[in-house]
Amino acid sequence: MSLVHGLRSPHTPVRRFLDRELSAGAKPLRDSYRAQHHAQHILLPPSGVGTEAGTVGTAIDQRLRLAFTAAAPVDLASLIGINRTGGIDGRGAGLRMRAVGNELTARLTETVHRLDLDNRDLPIDRGQDEEEHLARMLIVAAWYQVLARTPIGFAFTPLSEAALEDPGTFTFTRLLELPHRDLVTDVTAQLHKAADGPLKALRARTRPEDCTGGPTFAGAQITADADLTVDGLLLDFKSTRHPLAEMSQRTAWQLTGYLLLDAADRHRIDTVGLYLTRSGVLASWPVDDFLALLGACRRDLTELRGVFAELLTGCDGRADARYSGSEEETERVRQLLRRLAPVAGPGCCPVCTQPLPESARRPRKFCTSRCRERSQTLSRRGLLPGGPVPLLPAPRKELLDLPDDAEIVSLAARIPR
Repeated sequence: MSLVHGLRSPHTPVRRFLDRELSAGAKPLRDSYRAQHHAQHILLPPSGVGTEAGTVGTAIDQRLRLAFTAAAPVDLASLIGINRTGGIDGRGAGLRMRAVGNELTARLTETVHRLDLDNRDLPIDRGQDEEEHLARMLIVAAWYQVLARTPIGFAFTPLSEAALEDPGTFTFTRLLELPHRDLVTDVTAQLHKAADGPLKALRARTRPEDCTGGPTFAGAQITADADLTVDGLLLDFKSTRHPLAEMSQRTAWQLTGYLLLDAADRHRIDTVGLYLTRSGVLASWPVDDFLALLGACRRDLTELRGVFAELLTGCDGRADARYSGSEEETERVRQLLRRLAPVAGPGCCPVCTQPLPESARRPRKFCTSRCRERSQTLSRRGLLPGGPVPLLPAPRKELLDLPDDAEIVSLAARIPR
């Protein structure tokens, strides 16, 4: 069960929950974000990056994490991907990919520690040759990561194609030759931009032990890994070439999901932020301001975290699914969402549930014009407190018997080239 997957469709329990709780929508937060985004120059990816923009994004994310804390030189998703390659068929290609991946793990770990990347007495970036070599290792680690996140797509990575074409010549040296020169240039350019931007000051006033790269959330009933926590700041990195359009509803909901999943307050998050790697802008909000801009004023953070945890537990691992497997199961989740809905008391706005201001004329139905406008959208989607909860489409007559991870890997390896 994945938070990111659950946000893709408006018909999942987790998405419907957030759509209803964040009654103002993403627009006020987006306006605040754009007011903070002042950039004179935006780095555009070189022509050779092409469809590998996501790979570059994954690589620069990990490189920036390592500048703050080198406690995990290889991210967990890459380690999972490396391990899973051993199950791929094809003249021993899977075993070769896993062996080379294990060598990558050792080499990357040694390099990160040798360069002392999280040492605050040293700058964020190192020498150009060292950074280019490091970028190559992080790029190929990102390809391994694909197998952990979207297994079908792994068959189309340069890593998989090279190993399946000739397993006998697939070595660590061959692996590092695979990234296009423009991919390496793009990663290092974004790193150099960060070295002289707001991350420099943020890094200088913290210690490695105050930071967690790729934080996960203990006890959560859904998979989610943010980019970085830095002394109470939950930070997500974005490498989009269109930074002004970045604060989409999905991004806002994703940040909120991370915040709510820290139910035990392990990371002591008091600020939420985005760092745009191509524009070098850091936009951030104190948690109370962040939630207020989204309209999460029906409950305080502690209560909201508790209700969110109750939703995830009640969905039995299906909170990210568009529909359940039976009419009975679908109805059970409908009832769960209805029970968890915030209720506007007498004399309160039905959108934000806050007390209505007094009026010398006829009684007011909404507290602000913004709530009046928002009520039309919420009502149309069945998301007003106390209203109907049209959760999901009716279950399909026949459900696909989806393969497990091992079967997906095997299928991906047999895709005709």
